[in-house]
Amino acid sequence: MQDLIAKAEVLLEALPYLQRFQGAVCVIKYGGSFMDAPDAAGREGVARDLAFLAAAGLRPVVVHGGGKAITRAMEKAGLKAAFVQGMRVTDEATANVVEQVLSREINPQIVETIQQLGGKAKGFAGTEIFTCRKLWLNGPQGEQIDAGFIGEVTKVKIGALLDCLRHGIIPVVSPTARDHEGRIYNCNADVSAAQAAIAMQARRLVFMSDVPGLLRRPPDPATLMAQLRIGDVEGLKSSGVIDKGMIPKVKSAVEAVAAGVEKVSFLDGRLPHCLLLEIFAKEGLGTEVVL
Repeated sequence: MQDLIAKAEVLLEALPYLQRFQGAVCVIKYGGSFMDAPDAAGREGVARDLAFLAAAGLRPVVVHGGGKAITRAMEKAGLKAAFVQGMRVTDEATANVVEQVLSREINPQIVETIQQLGGKAKGFAGTEIFTCRKLWLNGPQGEQIDAGFIGEVTKVKIGALLDCLRHGIIPVVSPTARDHEGRIYNCNADVSAAQAAIAMQARRLVFMSDVPGLLRRPPDPATLMAQLRIGDVEGLKSSGVIDKGMIPKVKSAVEAVAAGVEKVSFLDGRLPHCLLLEIFAKEGLGTEVVL
């Protein structure tokens, strides 16, 4: 009986958050590394939480990654992976591999997993949703670096996404895009998720990956920063705390907060039910980005 009472108390604790976020758009960047989890529970945990959110009246939108799977596919095709400032250097052959892996393999897997767990989901290739321009990276001396077919999202076609949400369907979007000439580009999943959150006026933006959050002394989890203030970002970049793949993640998070997204968080997707705990509990997990 005490176990049943405890379960009821947990539900009551979640009530004010259910009321607060009823109907709210929540964009979740779903790290592709979750699909590499060796056990079914690891692969299904986040998908189950997404189905729960939709059933509870929230409106989740998923933008997923897939970096590890892309690297494996590139190696199989005889292509070498290289990164600059956390971005994958992408020639035309790599762009085609990225589109195949993200939009034709990983995306349907995520959709199928959500559906198997009782949710309703629909997959979209990012090329259907995102418009982009070529992204030029800045070198240490201010020079421009050409990293190939890496896109900077300039427009999000939200109509199809909103139509899904009106019907209780979770949109699942890959981070690829087309430019105005129809060429396919690889886009950073964190940046794509942030632009989707901004365009849809989302209340929440959650970046899920395989690290606990922003660590002051990586990889030591005891140095987790509960909050990241926007004013501290440049200093943390200079000291190397924000580095590599964390650079575009933090940049896009800052843009989302500045654009009015109510709460932006970095979470460890390996923790069971971390998404539910982040949204429905008083104490958040991971790192919250704040003004």
